[in-house]
Amino acid sequence: MLGNFDFDVIRRALPYLFYEGMTFTLTLTALAALGGLIFGTAIALMRLSGYKLLGRIAGLYVDFMRSLPLVLVIFWFYFLVPYIGQWLTGSARPIKVGAFASSLITFIMFEAAYFSEIMRAGIQSISRGQPAAASALGLTYAQTMRYVVLPQAFRNMLPVLITQTIVLFQDTSLVYVLSIPDFLGAASKVAQRDGRLVEMYLFAAVVYFTISCIASFGVRRLQSRIAIIR
Repeated sequence: MLGNFDFDVIRRALPYLFYEGMTFTLTLTALAALGGLIFGTAIALMRLSGYKLLGRIAGLYVDFMRSLPLVLVIFWFYFLVPYIGQWLTGSARPIKVGAFASSLITFIMFEAAYFSEIMRAGIQSISRGQPAAASALGLTYAQTMRYVVLPQAFRNMLPVLITQTIVLFQDTSLVYVLSIPDFLGAASKVAQRDGRLVEMYLFAAVVYFTISCIASFGVRRLQSRIAIIR
């Protein structure tokens, strides 16, 4: 069976697959993870605030985003964002956003729902005595969160946050539906151009599997180190 494989097509496509495809995938993953973490932390603080309205709005957002298929959200934002931009700017035509901006907004909004739950668990893992002690020292709520609670919550939840980022890295392959040349999209283009679907999709699977396994191994090492520090 392997005798019919043309592995040379993979060798010839390597520069395109990694310099363009993988660079795009890693860039989208990093930006979406950073944006999702910032937005998700804000949502987590809303859910834990003493204002019930803020907590309900944040809870509805999380439940809504987590109940939708990701590929549907990608399509939804890709076609809807230009019209939202037209409405906000008063333009006569839908504004041009582009596939990359649409996909980035989609992943930030979607991943924020998951990151917020991770951060909420991390904040709730901090002993209640610490915020009380910070308040007794004269720190405001914002200062307590910034200097006492959030640094410890980030450290406690770091392995879980990285694990969610690995899932995000895998999920970014869905942007191929927008004809974006991410790693899977680049492999798909080469496969269709050269008529080597099996070789290219098998190679793409091996690359995703290898990167995810290495990252997961790093998470386990990190968990061990954090456990020792505790």
